[in-house]
Amino acid sequence: MSDEPLFKVTRGTPTAEELAALVGVLTVRLSPAPVAARGATSSHWTRSARPGPLPAGPGAWRASGLPR
Repeated sequence: MSDEPLFKVTRGTPTAEELAALVGVLTVRLSPAPVAARGATSSHWTRSARPGPLPAGPGAWRASGLPR
């Protein structure tokens, strides 16, 4: 591991809390995305809970509550 810092404050005097917040944001921002956010396929159980396209037109409000 290198002793050189990953970033350097060039202006101002941030507090320890401000630096901790910055490190936290950079850590989250630079970490790889979770598998689900990368477009992985979801399970049938998960897909069954999502509403599909709702009908449009006369009677659509009533039809939206009926089983498909």
